[in-house]
This record gives sequence, structure tokens and C-alpha cells, in this order.
Amino acid sequence: MANILNKIVATKKQEVAQAKNLLTTNGLQKIIETNGVPIRSLAASLRLQPGIIAEFKRASPSKGIINEEVNPADIIKGYDTNGAVGISVLTDVDYFKAQDTDFSMARKATNKPLLRKEFIIDEYQIYQSKAMGADVILLIAAVLTAQEIKNFTRLAHRLKLEVLIELHNSHEIDKLCGEENVVGVNNRNLKTFEVDINQSIKIKNQLGNTDFPLISESGLSSITEIEQLLSEGFKGFLMGEYFMKQQEPIVAFIEFNKRLQNLLKR
Repeated sequence: MANILNKIVATKKQEVAQAKNLLTTNGLQKIIETNGVPIRSLAASLRLQPGIIAEFKRASPSKGIINEEVNPADIIKGYDTNGAVGISVLTDVDYFKAQDTDFSMARKATNKPLLRKEFIIDEYQIYQSKAMGADVILLIAAVLTAQEIKNFTRLAHRLKLEVLIELHNSHEIDKLCGEENVVGVNNRNLKTFEVDINQSIKIKNQLGNTDFPLISESGLSSITEIEQLLSEGFKGFLMGEYFMKQQEPIVAFIEFNKRLQNLLKR
């Protein structure tokens, strides 16, 4: 996976360079100025009540094609109306098979906080995310320096975007800048693809008391796991593959979310 991550970053650098030739940062700023997009806070939503951030993705490097034929508007509308606290949409084309219209269709289908799930390595992509209508951007600690995370976070906040910092191991904790809105722990080992939710708990314990909501990401598939993570103080659960691989993703989401709501009522 580390090699795949390097490949993704290399591809992303080429992709960003090409995008800049088509539309400059100034051009993106003009779009942002005219959009007048309202602010939808994922952090505030999670503080009100824990919940599922339902993710739309067609494929992944580790699993290949998950569900390529579904209509994003239908899926996202279903997640929205049935209780998702937020929506995440993959926008990487080469490795996650996203289509150019996925994010724009998602934005039209939901008023919930919308996370652009992308490998952000350049300030340009932050302006791009805001112009697209994102509410939250993902910054992956494994591909960024501590200084880049600080700079990118401050730019995002100037653009009225929230920032989700994703950690994969305890060594990345030092990259947190103290200005992030939400912190996520990816349970998938970047080298082996193996998933272990204890990674979320391990990093949470090393973080200690935090002011930001914590999210557990990747590989979640059982309500027992969610119950354990809730008891550890996690507020958000980013789930994509589990729902997307089902024949009826919305039905799978509804059933799972009902069980979560029952847990929260205890």
C-alpha cells in the first residue's frame, strides 16, 4: 500500500498541474465568490449526536471494483433522508474510479455536511474543493508534512472549510496543528491492507483528552465494533464499502443505522 500511496501522490501531482492549466486559482476564487455556499459543520453535527458518515465510492486499490454502476444522487439522497450525519464522496478517478460528476451530483442531493475524500497535496485542491461545494476536506497525515498540514488547515479555514485530519499511526500525532476540526483514524494498515479497529482505540488513548470529535474510518462492518468505539468516545463512523458492496446500499444503511440509533438510546 505504501507503494500505491506513492503512486497516487505522483499521479495527483500530474493531475493538479493539468487542472491548473485549465482553470487557475484566480478562476476558482471567482467561482467561490459567486457561489455563496452555506456553511455546514460536520464537527458541530457530531457534537450534537454521534453518527455515520456514509461514503459513496465505486472502487478502491485494496478491493477493486465495489459498485460501479450505481447512481450517486440516488444513493446519497437515501443516506441523507435516512439519518447519515454527513456524506463523504471519493473524487479520485485513477485509483477509486470516481466519475467527474459524482461530487456535483452529491452536492445537489444533500444539504448534510459533505466531505471531499481526496489526496490533497496542493493548495490549489483546497480552492477547488470549496468551488465544488465541499464543506469538509481531508488531509492525510501520511502524505503531508506537519507544516503543510498547518498551512493547508489555515487556508481551508479562511475559505470557511472544515478540516478532517486522517491519522494511520501514532507517529503521525505530532503532525496535528491544534487547529483541525475533526480527527479521523484509518484502521487500515497502509502496508498490509489489514484492518484492525484497535488502531482507532490505540491512537485515541495516545491523543488523550481532545476538543475535536474523533472519527473511526475503514473496515467497519458490525454494530459490535461501533458499540466498542462509542464506549471509547468516538463520535463518527466513516463507512463506505460495507454499504456500497450490498445489492441495496440504502437498505443496508437503513438497517445498520437503526441498530446504531438503538444503541444511542440506551
